[in-house]
Amino acid sequence: MSKAHFGLIGLGVMGENLVLNAERNGFSSVVYNRTFSKTEAFLHSRGSGRAITGAKDLRDFVDQLERPRRILMMVKAGQPTDAVISQISPFLEEGDLLIDGGNSLFTDTERRVAELEKKSFGYIGMGVSGGAKGALEGPSMMPGGTKTSYKAIEPLLRKMAAQVEDGPCVTYIGPGGSGHFVKTVHNGIEYGIEQILAESYDLMKRVCGMQSEEIADVMAYWNGTEELGSYLVEITEACMRVKDPLDSTHVVEKIMDKAGQKGTGLWTVISALELGASVPTIYASLNARVMSSMKTQRIQAESILKKIDIKHLDFGNTSDGMKPLMDAVVLATIASYAQGMELMRRASSEYNYKLHMPSIAQIWKGGCIIRSSLLRRIQDAYNLDPQLSNLLIDPWFAEQVIRRLPGLAKVVSGAAQVGVPVPCLSSTLDYINSYRTARLPQNLVQAMRDCFGSHTYERVDKEGVFHTEWI
Repeated sequence: MSKAHFGLIGLGVMGENLVLNAERNGFSSVVYNRTFSKTEAFLHSRGSGRAITGAKDLRDFVDQLERPRRILMMVKAGQPTDAVISQISPFLEEGDLLIDGGNSLFTDTERRVAELEKKSFGYIGMGVSGGAKGALEGPSMMPGGTKTSYKAIEPLLRKMAAQVEDGPCVTYIGPGGSGHFVKTVHNGIEYGIEQILAESYDLMKRVCGMQSEEIADVMAYWNGTEELGSYLVEITEACMRVKDPLDSTHVVEKIMDKAGQKGTGLWTVISALELGASVPTIYASLNARVMSSMKTQRIQAESILKKIDIKHLDFGNTSDGMKPLMDAVVLATIASYAQGMELMRRASSEYNYKLHMPSIAQIWKGGCIIRSSLLRRIQDAYNLDPQLSNLLIDPWFAEQVIRRLPGLAKVVSGAAQVGVPVPCLSSTLDYINSYRTARLPQNLVQAMRDCFGSHTYERVDKEGVFHTEWI
């Protein structure tokens, strides 16, 4: 019997769809799941009639693969991934390759790459974005590890990936855990944009008194623009339109206002703190999810601290996309991308990843959750200036900031006046205003630090380090 080209461990929805994607693109496969009943069910349903076989145990699984073996693991991050590696390693041989397609912490991937390369096994930590549909039809993939390991799977990944006008949405990211780091930042940007759209929905509903269909119409307008045309705006419109067949009310209004998270947003913020990158818009989105989880406390607090008496505000006409609100959403979205790109720039330097920003923007243009029209402009910005320190000072993005800042300020001040929280929009305003201010008040902070702790300070009028007896 001929050997299979490709092996998959973990038959969750993402795993199933990825192996169907590989098989559709001409790669015969063997699959393994911890419970064989799951494997059998897949082979008799979605996998039926395809060049896909199953294995009852890992030895059988490995034996069915051609050498060098290419094995994709789609299992939970952390200990479950380590467990699979430990269980399968005794059956692997020199040159075999393991690929972790889950949302692993990049430092775990760094460790695994080092450990497995010592055993002469290849290891790739690969971020995969696109959800279940993307996995089946073509995701964005972010593989990191040794260049040799990537070359061993490049033909497979290039066929499986989403395709855009300038190529497949996959590229070699860099060494070690770089692929998973880039995927973590992708998810941080995703957190930001989701919260930005939620805040705009809240303002349209509570401050402008708009109904779900009207809000959906605004989202449709935004999705037709270069600045906001994106997958997330597209699905936001769809979410606003869907009605419950039982009573024809909009489903979104029946959903509990508690957002979940799987850790990647937190990892983004922790990495930013460690690397000294400013990501306030992304952090605000994470904190908004934490605040949403405090549902019981918020109900109690509303009764004690008085329910907000919402006053109507004018944020523009729906026919032109509610211009001030659109300005605010555009700038907050740009800020999310800018903060993510800045974080990757710093990580590239700190960890010697040598990340190529135009290529990252290119592979995010299709398949992934944050795909948008803006990514072409981001690609252009980093092609124009590979050493660009911040997206905001690229000529095209700078013009957007200057033109749209009054709209953002109007929306944030209006929301503050009526008591509606807009954490991402307000954080973006502070971020931009701080970034465009040559002198900030931290001179006073340094004076206080020197006063109580003799921490010293630098001066603007002379070289050196100084201390003053303040009291």
